[in-house]
Parts: sequence; C-alpha cells; structure tokens
Amino acid sequence: MNTSAPLAMYRQAIAREGYVSDAAQLRTVEQLQHCYETLHGNVARELRCGVYLWGPVGRGKTWLMDMFHRSLKVPARRQHFHHFMRWVHIRLFQLNGTSDPLQALAMELSEDVRVLCFDELFVADIGDAIILGRLFQVMFEQGVVIVATSNQPPHQLYADGFNRERFLPAIDAIERHMHVVNVDGGADHRLRPGVGEQRYWVRDPREDGVLRSVFDRLSGGATATTEPVLIGRRPLQVVCSSDSVLWCRFADLCAQPFSALDFIELCDRYQAILIGDVPRLGSEQHEGRIARGTEDGAVRVEAGDRELPKLAAHDDSVRRFIALVDECYDRGVPLYLEAQVAMDELYTEGYLSFAFRRTLSRLREMQLQRFGKAD
Repeated sequence: MNTSAPLAMYRQAIAREGYVSDAAQLRTVEQLQHCYETLHGNVARELRCGVYLWGPVGRGKTWLMDMFHRSLKVPARRQHFHHFMRWVHIRLFQLNGTSDPLQALAMELSEDVRVLCFDELFVADIGDAIILGRLFQVMFEQGVVIVATSNQPPHQLYADGFNRERFLPAIDAIERHMHVVNVDGGADHRLRPGVGEQRYWVRDPREDGVLRSVFDRLSGGATATTEPVLIGRRPLQVVCSSDSVLWCRFADLCAQPFSALDFIELCDRYQAILIGDVPRLGSEQHEGRIARGTEDGAVRVEAGDRELPKLAAHDDSVRRFIALVDECYDRGVPLYLEAQVAMDELYTEGYLSFAFRRTLSRLREMQLQRFGKAD
C-alpha cells in the first residue's frame, strides 16, 4: 500500500504516534481512501466522490481531513470555510457585470484545483446561504471534488435560517455528490491528557485582574499603545496592544459590528489575543417576528408571517465570539480570557447552545500547553 495514502497514514499514527484507535474514524478514513484512489485514477470515477465528515466536537474530523489533504498528489486547496466565503464574496464583486458570476467563479476554481477541503462548514448568514444554494451545484458540475467537516449533517445546515428554501439546492447537491459519514466514536479526543496552561480566569471584582501581567509577559517589553487599532475600516478600542499581542474588552470587540473577516485580520496580525470583562453570555430569550413579503434584494419572497428564532440579549455578541474562537483555534492563536463566570457557565442554554458546544470544547483545549505549538 502507498505509505502516503490516507489509510496508511492513519495506521501509522495509531501504531507510532500514540493516537487511539477509533472505529468511527477508521470507517471515515476508508471512505477518504476510496476518494483518494478515485482522484488518482486507481478506481473508476463516480458521481459521488466527495466526503462530508460530520459529528460532535473533538472527534478528529479536522485531523482526518488534513491527513487526506496532505496525501493528495492532485491540485488541492484547504481552507476554513470562513476564509473560502471571504474569497467568494471578493471574487463575485470583481466579477460584477459578468453574465453568470457564479458559473465563472466555479470554472475558475475547476481550472485551479481538483479538490477543495473545507473545515467547519457552517451556514448562518442569509447572504451566504443564497450564494451557496447554487455555488455548490455549479462547482460539482465543473468536476470539483469537495471534502468538508461540519458539526451537523447536511439536512440540518441552516436549519432555522430565514428563506431556507433558497439553500435547499445546496443540501441536495451535497447529498448527491458527497458520501456523508458520521465521525462519532463516542470519545472527545481533545480531552486527552496534556500539560495544562491556564488561559481562562474568573475575575474577583474586589481584586486586580491578571491580564496586565499576562500582556507584559507575552509582549516581552515591546512598545505598547492604548490607541485604537484599525480593523478593516473600523477602529477597535483597546486596553493595550503591541505588534504581536492585543488586549481589549469583550464589549469593544464582540458587541461591535465586527465580522468573521475582521477576525481573520486579527489573527493575521497578532500572535495572542487577550479579552477582559467577558460577561455571562446567556440571558432570557425573547420572540421575534418578520414581516410579510420579505425581499432579499434579488427575488421577492412571499414569506407570510414567519417567526424568527427566540434570541437573547447577548446573542449577536455570542455569534461574534463563536466566530472569533473558531478563527483563533484554526490559526493556533491562543485566547486569554478574564470572565465574570466559570467557563462552563458562559452560555448554558439558548438558541446558540449547539454552536457554543464547539466553542466550549475549543476553549478547553486552549487551556493545554500544546495548543498553538507547531507539531
């Protein structure tokens, strides 16, 4: 067997690198192996060639996909889904005036890569949902093979989203062109033993916080400033920042209209991010309703009276916090947090509880020394 193929790499990791055998992971690797052999001409090409890996946090989905990506001998791109959508929006703007921008974008991708590997496929924005409703179809039509990870099966993507019917063609395309594999072996591999390094503190309001000393240690005496930092076109108020370390308050970062694209820029610029005054994020939910006859700027939708999800006061901030943690985790940028409550009490119930499970798992892994260290 080819020692650089996914199945051989997985067996080597189990035998020599201390990883624990997992039946669900093995089934997934076997499917990735089949995809690998199809791409390299060892077996006949099938309509359903891609692989969709889904399951709870900590099951090794990203690790398996990265192993698959490293094994490929054909042109491939590996991106966090946020990064891919950032590129899509920029490219669609540049293609404005083209008769069919999505078709042109898909053709451009097919000429550049044979395989796209997405980490954390998650759809929460109506604009992304509308774009993806057709983009997945045309990418598959152009022969692009997609391997993706997600915490949700395809049929649950954008489940309570507004005008979800615009996204349904994307789900249909995923299920027709990708093998859907549940990677849940019952064990959270992020909880495997490791040397701890505290990066989360509950602040006693009667005492000084710890972030000042943490900032001084991490910045190593470098020149620091309290001047606002420009992120995109918006100033971010900071407690202190140096060339490599940022320290700000939760309300100034997550309660302001910053986006996942801004968090990408933060991780490009800083090696560590400190956030103080993190409140208890869960609170009482309230109902919402959307008016009849909604328009999305392209097609008028006869929506009728439609109830929106029950949201809590902090949920917009929580969405940004989730996106920030995702970006920092994917980029290996440690977050140092000082909060009003213990980590397990940050968000205990509410509309975003499912998404916050991943956030909590990633924050726990950040409390290990190995986080952010190069392998």
